[in-house]
Amino acid sequence: MISEKITHLGWFYGTSFTATLARKPLAPIIKTTIKLKNPRTQILYRCCRTMSNTNGTTLSSSASSQPVMVKENIDLTDKEKQIFDHLRHVLRHFNLETKFRVAGGWVRDKLLGKEFYDIDIAIDNMLGREFCEKVNEFLVSKGEQTQGIGVIQSNPDQSKHLETARMRLFDVWIDFVNLRSEDYCENSRIPTMQFGTTEQDAYRRDLTINSLFYNINTCSVEDLTGRGLDDLKSGKIVTPLPPKETFLDDPLRVLRAIRFSARFEFEMVEELKLAAADNDVKSAICDKFSRERVGHEVDLMVGGNQPAKAIACISELGLFWVVFTPPKSSDPLTSKDHDRVWVDYMDLAWRHMHETGCSEIFSDEQRRLYLYASLFLPFRKTVYLDSKKKIVPVVNYIIRNLLKLKASDADDVMRLHAVAEKILSLISFILSSDDMQTGEIGWETEVIDVDVSLKLRILLGLVVREIKDLWRAALMLSTLLYNNDSSGEVIELDLEQRRQVRVVEEEILKLGLDKVWEMKPLINGKEIMRVLELEKGGPVVSEWQRKLIQWQLAYPSGSVEECVDWMTQLKRAKT
Repeated sequence: MISEKITHLGWFYGTSFTATLARKPLAPIIKTTIKLKNPRTQILYRCCRTMSNTNGTTLSSSASSQPVMVKENIDLTDKEKQIFDHLRHVLRHFNLETKFRVAGGWVRDKLLGKEFYDIDIAIDNMLGREFCEKVNEFLVSKGEQTQGIGVIQSNPDQSKHLETARMRLFDVWIDFVNLRSEDYCENSRIPTMQFGTTEQDAYRRDLTINSLFYNINTCSVEDLTGRGLDDLKSGKIVTPLPPKETFLDDPLRVLRAIRFSARFEFEMVEELKLAAADNDVKSAICDKFSRERVGHEVDLMVGGNQPAKAIACISELGLFWVVFTPPKSSDPLTSKDHDRVWVDYMDLAWRHMHETGCSEIFSDEQRRLYLYASLFLPFRKTVYLDSKKKIVPVVNYIIRNLLKLKASDADDVMRLHAVAEKILSLISFILSSDDMQTGEIGWETEVIDVDVSLKLRILLGLVVREIKDLWRAALMLSTLLYNNDSSGEVIELDLEQRRQVRVVEEEILKLGLDKVWEMKPLINGKEIMRVLELEKGGPVVSEWQRKLIQWQLAYPSGSVEECVDWMTQLKRAKT
């Protein structure tokens, strides 16, 4: 049944593949090798190392280094036909001789049989902003509503050499930019921009596979470097010009080369790898462009289909500490000889996520935060003094200051680290029938006086409430710490440790704590003040709110009346 279903999809190029099955999250996995009998199923696409289908099956191909299947022609969607027809109508209306070409990723992915929703259009004889204004003039002539035009100015100091205009057509954002050529003055790396030919523009692109054009006027693919199609078919990452020249022009291209190599499992040629590791290029990465652009590329890697491979490539090229540079005042000091530990944590987290089936139930955002948290696990206890002499976690610095990601990303990753350690402290009690003493936990010593059998429920409920819908991610992270905390190397998880994760998850589900953060307090602050006969709020009310949450966790079916009665008795006892 499985082999027939996968065979009909026609995804694989090879004679067999291995299916890894997980029937539910964190369940035992089953591996089986399936041979494809029908040769027609072996002709479509080069198989990635792992792919997942919609019902939780992870698939690994036994084939490797197979040619990439590239389409001869580009098939347009109805929406794309509508957009391109509209652009041609504008040309005819104004009797313009302008030629339009879709550039970059759209062409590449279309040839690979993938959908790509960002359309970048290169124009040969005017600025993108000027053409967008023509589009609005055309819309006015037809009595239709004009569209807003967004202009992103060039910034050569940050390797943003071209002005880009944005416009929304048929509910799709389109970027318009002119073809370019560049001249460099002596003693300057900032180019003088000029209108260029299609060939000049193609050679200024980052990679040959991204230098292909689709000519809207002639409906044909153009390979002006003469090797874009060949490199796409052979699965190679190559720059159109000498790689060091290309990287110094825009150092961000190093990270883009890494990202595309990991995403498509393409091979970076040796000359490119040497240039990426060059000290001049490393200095340019640090100095020449904004941290937002670095963070955006890293975020695309982490959110991509091969995040562990991408980060490993950054490390192998000697760029890890260029991208993730900790402050000089970090404590404890970070040994820059051991960046492989960071990479190994992410690799283990990535494999563990797939082996347990969590890859199928994590949302994109949960998966993303889980992977960032795994990458920065070695930094979880490292701090530094900021300019105001305030002690700040290094994880916060890297995510907010270096990568320029959201403040909430830093908060979530640090909470994942904290909750993972709390869960780790509870695992032994969950696995045994031993009575729990809160003093043995260390992070929550003031638990209300209840039967000892209820204390574990309270503590598990508190950690799940703290991390909310990221609790499975925190549980997965806790296993990475299980036998790696004091070791300089990342140690693989054995079968017993994997079983323990499943037991903890089942305990949380059995106790009905999987969405416990949605639990509303039975009694609000005003009611607490009334019951306790307090004249004003403050710390006393906050302390009682904390106790009431614990009471509700211990007695999930308890009523308001029972809760008030418990409060009254506790107040009398204290009095």
